[in-house]
Amino acid sequence: MQEELIYDIALSRIDGVGSIMYRQLINTFGSAEEVFKASSPRLMKIPNLGKVVFNHIKKNIDAFLDAKEIYNKSHELGIRIVNFNDLEYPERLKNIYEAPPILYLKGKGNLKYEKTIAIVGTREASEYGKKVTDDIVTQLVANNVQIISGLAYGIDIAAHKSALKNGISTVAVLANSLDSVYPASHKKQAKEIEEHGLLISENPIGTRVAPSFFIARNRIIAGLSDVVIVSESAKKGGSMVTAEFANNYNRDVFAIPGGLNQKYSEGPNYLISLNKAQIFTTVPNFLDWMNWTIGEEPKKDRSKVELDLNKFTLDESNVLSLLMKNKEMLIDDLSWQSQIHLNKLASILLNLEFQDLVKQSPGKKFALQ
Repeated sequence: MQEELIYDIALSRIDGVGSIMYRQLINTFGSAEEVFKASSPRLMKIPNLGKVVFNHIKKNIDAFLDAKEIYNKSHELGIRIVNFNDLEYPERLKNIYEAPPILYLKGKGNLKYEKTIAIVGTREASEYGKKVTDDIVTQLVANNVQIISGLAYGIDIAAHKSALKNGISTVAVLANSLDSVYPASHKKQAKEIEEHGLLISENPIGTRVAPSFFIARNRIIAGLSDVVIVSESAKKGGSMVTAEFANNYNRDVFAIPGGLNQKYSEGPNYLISLNKAQIFTTVPNFLDWMNWTIGEEPKKDRSKVELDLNKFTLDESNVLSLLMKNKEMLIDDLSWQSQIHLNKLASILLNLEFQDLVKQSPGKKFALQ
């Protein structure tokens, strides 16, 4: 296992081998070791590899020395290294296009929770924003959820603190490597998270933080989550990027509305206005939307129930059949697969919504009720 991980780390450290190329190489050759052992003609057949990356793979001595040092120092610091094919690698994250090839984990928690919620927001959170965040997390105690955020100032740390206070598992996704804590003032909370959850990074120890790492970190937060809640944010910022990733990954997005003249309500209000986020009103309404309500019979999953399609028009039955098969679809995909013009399709979907058969999610995504 040690040798396999060193090969994996070495491949991930090759200049030009990003997450997508890494997966392409692994899928082609079966393992990182076989990539390094591959003949030059076979390697050159990989689409988009290029001569520069080819040469880096063939002249790999620095990558291996680097990988061995990362492995040894991580082991000393109690950092677990998880490759893409490891059983501990989270399934939610595997399904995103830019999934990290390697994850570095520290803590006693796990990533196997059935319900995961990311709560993100501005670093300059208001007292209102922090209180609302705490209220939401506190009311989720009975729902066995995991709270995910980025350990940053403001809303992020408020979400982590509330989870710790309420005994809820929490995951902090860091832009920096796990041999340090950023910001340093959150070391106490980071240590507590190790005891009751996880610290995660895609960056090996010794990595110097760059601004682009924070954007990359946000895709992991979105990828690990079933739903992202934006508490407070300006119209532009990391939280808005996380919401965009979440929409692209077909995750649910909620936003907490705020006053029209409040700077850090602009982001949530903007997401709601564009139908890129559901409006967050109350925790019970949120749980009902997510079908996570405790103590009630779960709603029927119509994708597993045979509807009598003979009761509907040909176009309606076509749309319902596609939704039964795919569970959730973008309206553009529905139009293309059903061969129904968008204007006509919108009318059909509205009619099915009135019959409580179809629901619309942010981003013009549709699913059966």
